[in-house]
Amino acid sequence: MAEYKVEVTTGGRECAGTFDHILVTLIGSRDQSEKTDLDNWGIDFKTGTSDTYTIKTKESLGELLLLRVEKNSGVRPHEDEWFCRKIVVKTPQGDTILFPCYQWLTNGEVVELRGGNAMKASEEDRSLWIEHRKKELEFKKSNFQWASTYEKIPHHSSFSTTSVPAEIRMSKSRIQESDSAVLSGTLELKTKGMLGSQESWKSIQDIPTMFSERKTQISEYLSEHWKDDSFYGFQFLNGVNPILIKQCRELPPNFPVTEEMVKPYLEVGMPFHNEFKRGNMFLYDQKILSGIQGKSYNGERLQVPAPLCLLYLNPEKKLIPLAIQIHQQPSADNPIFLPSDSETDWLLAKIFVKNADMMTHQAVSHLLNTHFVSEAWAVSLLRNFSLIHPIYKLLIPHFRWLLHVNAQGRETLLGASGLFQRSSLGHEGTIELMARSHAELTYASLCLPDDIRRRGMESIPNYYYRDDGLKLWDIIHGFVKSVVGHFYPSDDEVVKDSELQGWIQEIFTYCFLGKTSSGCPQAFQSVEEVVKFITMVIFTVAAQHAAVNNGQFDYEMFTPNGSLMLRKPSPTVKGQSTMKTILETLPSIGETAAIANVLYLLVFDYSDFVPLGSYPEERFQECQVKQMMKHFRAELSRLSDAIKDRNAKMVVPYTYLDPSHLDSSIIK
Repeated sequence: MAEYKVEVTTGGRECAGTFDHILVTLIGSRDQSEKTDLDNWGIDFKTGTSDTYTIKTKESLGELLLLRVEKNSGVRPHEDEWFCRKIVVKTPQGDTILFPCYQWLTNGEVVELRGGNAMKASEEDRSLWIEHRKKELEFKKSNFQWASTYEKIPHHSSFSTTSVPAEIRMSKSRIQESDSAVLSGTLELKTKGMLGSQESWKSIQDIPTMFSERKTQISEYLSEHWKDDSFYGFQFLNGVNPILIKQCRELPPNFPVTEEMVKPYLEVGMPFHNEFKRGNMFLYDQKILSGIQGKSYNGERLQVPAPLCLLYLNPEKKLIPLAIQIHQQPSADNPIFLPSDSETDWLLAKIFVKNADMMTHQAVSHLLNTHFVSEAWAVSLLRNFSLIHPIYKLLIPHFRWLLHVNAQGRETLLGASGLFQRSSLGHEGTIELMARSHAELTYASLCLPDDIRRRGMESIPNYYYRDDGLKLWDIIHGFVKSVVGHFYPSDDEVVKDSELQGWIQEIFTYCFLGKTSSGCPQAFQSVEEVVKFITMVIFTVAAQHAAVNNGQFDYEMFTPNGSLMLRKPSPTVKGQSTMKTILETLPSIGETAAIANVLYLLVFDYSDFVPLGSYPEERFQECQVKQMMKHFRAELSRLSDAIKDRNAKMVVPYTYLDPSHLDSSIIK
């Protein structure tokens, strides 16, 4: 007689437990057990509990190959779902084998689980495993299918918000928290008479009062210092969109700034052209917006700015704006605005730059280049890897709920009355912007060290996004290198891994749309290539998304500093604007309130936060990998402490890449 101890852990999510029968069959290399109804005295399979059962067989089953688990409601008229986290089996020989599950089971559903160490397809040495893996991948490819709503941007999953599979569906508590946040914001704005109001703001001072309790250290500072040129320049480095500025060695021909225009703001005695040679000039160029038609608004087309902004690193090491041209082509009715112009002219010019910045930030830096590209990586992962594959085990925690979040985003942000319909671009213009941007997207631009070099931003001081980001990149890279190296001792192991190659091939096809100009690998040839690509994936979903998402309330809630829509065109002559002009140009009270309510939802702190480096789902059995995860967390903790120490000395802290604030996945 042989005894197998079977420990079953039920998930801690809401309603994860069940009163139904759970039946288990152990399948070994020599024989299999009878189907056993797991039943102890009392209530089994309660939410968040572990229960141990004994399965007896006449003799040892041999090597334990598969575990079959089935949920059956018996004669009960009502069924429920059961979330099984994992099953651990202790064999008569004393071996302990982990069978990760992390699935919801419905009545009558049967799931076969693989246990033990992670395994690549090329390592399979048993016909039962090979057949199981083949059937698993066939099912995954039929279940997770590609869809395309807009042909020039990455493909996505075919799921709507109501059809997302239970395993990757947001928790009920998360949905309730989100609904509660929307309701509370909406009620406050309605109570104040802001939602639906078509009136213009009476004064700039009224705008920060939209939400009485929703304030941050930075949002308070910004409302008082938004006019300051040094703080304006600071935001190109450390605000919500710190990835577009680049070093400028010479002016583009369509931006005819002269020395006479900017001489009062340069270092005394230093010629204008020398500042370019010294590396002190920087350019913010939104030519990507040029020629896109704005939406129809009150019977007319809104103007879409495509500004150029020249910035200067002055002797005090502060980055300040020197000159702004609101549209790409210089002309008499497209003047170059300067700090020496009237206060309202200069403010208007800066507001139009911020309008362009917020549109590209929301549509490209945030939605397209984190949410949408990551979804393509996730769908390919779900289609091409067996659950026992080491890369699947490594990456699946970083795609938690992403498909559900993005399904919501396509319906609410890109819907008929969504956030982007409220922008100057409107829905059609936003899609055109994303299509243009994706055509120019490269793999290198998603790799932070490469992108910093490409933009010439290696040495500018006080660029905390770069400083924190590069340290994070190195820590993630070190962790990925150790894990991948553990499972791929040679480049040959990479080349012959059919599931790994299928993953990157579909990413090339469905994310980068088959463009060789993107630089995305079509196949992996080396361990180093795999390490870099996976580093980029984890950095994007955890760090890059935080960098472009978590500061939205801080920097874009105050409309003059970041508006999706401007109601009036840019000034064609200088000297005729007033503060009344600015207030008439900004969105109405109702339009401002509607956008602000969405922004608050996007940065809401949800209770199910899972910090980067934390892997609550036990998928790896290997002790070596668990040790690598422990070291990863320690490295992140040290960086977090260093960032907190630095921020404590700063008037405007940079917190967005503090590892303690980074969720391991995109969940909002």
